[in-house]
Amino acid sequence: MSAARRTHRPSSRRARLATLACAALVAVTLTACSDGGGGTSDGGSATSTADDGSATTSASSGQGASSGAGEPLEGTPFAVEEVDSFDEPWAMAFLPGGDLLVTERSGTMHLRDQASGERAEVAGVPEVVHSGQGGLGDVLPGPTFADDGTVYLSWAEEAEQGNRAAVGQARLVTDGDEPRLEGLEVIWRQQPSVDGDAHYSHRLAIDPEAEHLYVSSGDRQEQDPAQDTSNTLGTIVRLDLDGVPVADNPLADEDGAAPGIYSYGHRNPLGLELAPDGRLWSSEMGPEGGDELNLVEAGGNYGWPEASNGSDYGGGDIPDHAEGDGFVAPAVSWDPSISPGSLMIYDGELFADWEGDAFLGGLSGESLTRVALDGAQATEEETWEMGERIRAVEAGPDGAIWVLEDAGSGRLLRLTPAG
Repeated sequence: MSAARRTHRPSSRRARLATLACAALVAVTLTACSDGGGGTSDGGSATSTADDGSATTSASSGQGASSGAGEPLEGTPFAVEEVDSFDEPWAMAFLPGGDLLVTERSGTMHLRDQASGERAEVAGVPEVVHSGQGGLGDVLPGPTFADDGTVYLSWAEEAEQGNRAAVGQARLVTDGDEPRLEGLEVIWRQQPSVDGDAHYSHRLAIDPEAEHLYVSSGDRQEQDPAQDTSNTLGTIVRLDLDGVPVADNPLADEDGAAPGIYSYGHRNPLGLELAPDGRLWSSEMGPEGGDELNLVEAGGNYGWPEASNGSDYGGGDIPDHAEGDGFVAPAVSWDPSISPGSLMIYDGELFADWEGDAFLGGLSGESLTRVALDGAQATEEETWEMGERIRAVEAGPDGAIWVLEDAGSGRLLRLTPAG
């Protein structure tokens, strides 16, 4: 852990979608993998199993537009404004123009008009496996969104044997009475399927050149497959924007290697983000301790389950990363765990000194952590205690840092500079 770390304790992804009444045709690309908790949602509350094994209870209520004003949060540099709340939120994405898509693990997607605060449930979302950490996952607008509305998202789906993560494509149509997805087409599936409900990962990222879609694929708690390149468990895959494995992927010429693998030896990479310089970063939830921020290298083996700076649950020993062990060591690791559920690289103007820095939302850590990035170097700078499990973090078009709390509170928060 960096000696520069400071922990602060309080007391207590831009032409705008027209308003929902206007006609707009949007192409959406969907993806499936989920690490979220299960349970059922009845519109009131739901009990779920979270990524770190804890139980959470969710409740949601709609609210109005942002007032632009927040209250200072003691021990942090932020003024915090509560903007909305959701049941079991998992991901959010800002659309060109500023409106917001939010996914809930139970299988609901919301389109939120940021100007008015009004939100509508999106119809036509695929059926999901809402169990354990499974459900509706990430959402991401494509690089041509302003022209054709392409969006990507992820979810857990049933299979002949067990279940798996999936990636799809659709159109988001906003004319008529409600926004809806049309023409849904699955473009990638995690292989093999597993009879379990954890470690889907299924975070999404698109490179700055707008050529490649990256998908994180967790080990599904099977561990050993992460070292077996004949499958995509415990990997990060690289596809073209239609879901086809890229021809020059690092293992493309390796006999028996699964198509698409870009890196492997991962456990549960719940954060995936490309820096402006094109470097790919991933935050990964470790076992008991050993959470990681990784610079993702083409063909890199990140060690799991042969190496980790954490331990097996129950105290079982796992060799630490060591020089010369053949594995890529994390750029930063955490022990004890913060349980990073998301990753964002800041590109706004409100926090000008933090341009290009990484932010990780902590689940069990109930925290927000800032890591300074300088090319391939990463230095943990500070961690702020937020008082709730942080599921997703995004930089808004307004320059604010937007945070989604996990099920149990489920609040959408807007963070601006205090004072």
